[in-house]
Order: sequence, then structure tokens, then C-alpha cells
Amino acid sequence: MSYDPPTPPANLPTEIVNTLNESDPERLRDVATYAEALAEHKEREARLEESANQEEVEERPDDLPDDVPAKATITIKKINDNRYYYWQWRDGKSVKSKYKEPVNPNE
Repeated sequence: MSYDPPTPPANLPTEIVNTLNESDPERLRDVATYAEALAEHKEREARLEESANQEEVEERPDDLPDDVPAKATITIKKINDNRYYYWQWRDGKSVKSKYKEPVNPNE
């Protein structure tokens, strides 16, 4: 360990550096503990905000059944010359489908 005092980060304001330099070791350890906890808190808040923003983008359609994931898309399947809407999504390597309603022939 060096006997020279540590060099503060260049982006740390002078007022903070001066206050820290005037503090005793116990206060410095308290500041370090608080600063670490505060940094973790702010990072967690940022992640939660980012997650909330993504959820707004991935809003569930009103007619989406509870057992169908939000990532599902609507596809049309033709069965015996009739067309039907199905919810369809990927589940691992397989593709899942759930009946929605018949296609309106006027559309």
C-alpha cells in the first residue's frame, strides 16, 4: 500500500473532494457505505423504469385471452374453404395456436 494520498477522480467536484479530505476515517467509511447503497438504489430504480417503459410498449390487446402471451400475433388459417383467425406464438421450438374467431368475409 502506498503512503501517498489517493488521487480523486477527475469528475468529482472540488467541494466534495475538500469535504472528504477534511473527514476522519470513520466518517469516510460511512460515506463509502452510503454512496455504494445509493448507487445500487439508483441503478435499481433505472432498471425498474426501463422495465416499465418496455411493458408500456408490450401492452396486451383487450381481446387477448389470459392463456395467450402478449407476444402472440394473429394469423389466418384456411380450413375446409373457411378462414379463421388464430392467436399464434412461439413456445421454445414449437409454435402454439389458439382459435380467435372466423374471418368476416366482408373484410
